[in-house]
This record gives sequence, structure tokens and C-alpha cells, in this order.
Amino acid sequence: MSDKYENPTSDDYMSVVMGIIMSGGNAKGLAFQAIQQAKSGDFEAAQASLTEAGEQLREAHDVQTDLLTRLAQGEKIGWNLYMVHAQDHLMNAITFKDLAVELVDQEKRLQTLENK
Repeated sequence: MSDKYENPTSDDYMSVVMGIIMSGGNAKGLAFQAIQQAKSGDFEAAQASLTEAGEQLREAHDVQTDLLTRLAQGEKIGWNLYMVHAQDHLMNAITFKDLAVELVDQEKRLQTLENK
């Protein structure tokens, strides 16, 4: 085992942390975009934004799963405030995307009722 993530100040470690933060931020932004698109009645674009948000979250989750697997296999993983922040960012993005799915659906139902 390489223990390349043992040092929380290494380039490899910070690359992983920043990847999680960036993917989470991108996903949250796309989910917010989907809500705005739904409010303007563009449900096809909203769905595309939600799909893309899901892809961003999968990327971040894959990195997280890799780290957890390495940890379970005995590799030393350093933890610091950056990693805590990255994990927090990811979990908030997941929650926001889940809520965005519900809001887009709700907006679609409301606009359908208004157009009857």
C-alpha cells in the first residue's frame, strides 16, 4: 500500500479534497439551475441539469468510496479541516440535489394545474 494520502498537505491529498469540493459545488449549482429552469417552464433543461448534477455527485462519491476502501484496507488516510469541509460540501450538495428533484416535480405539477 502506498499511503499516498497519509500526509494531508501532499499534492495528491489536496487534489482529492479539491476534486470532492469542486464536484459538489458543480452539482449544487446545476441543481439550483434546474430549479430556475423549472420555474421558467423549461422542464427538459431542468431534467438535463439534474442528470448532470447526478453525474457530478457520482464522481465525488466515487472518490469518497475509493478513500473509504483504502482506509478499510489499512492504508493511512490523513484527515484535516480541508477533508471535513470537502465531506460537508459533498453531503450538502447531495441533499440540495435531492430537494431540487422534488422542487422541479412540484413546479411541473403546479404549472400543469395552472394551464388547465
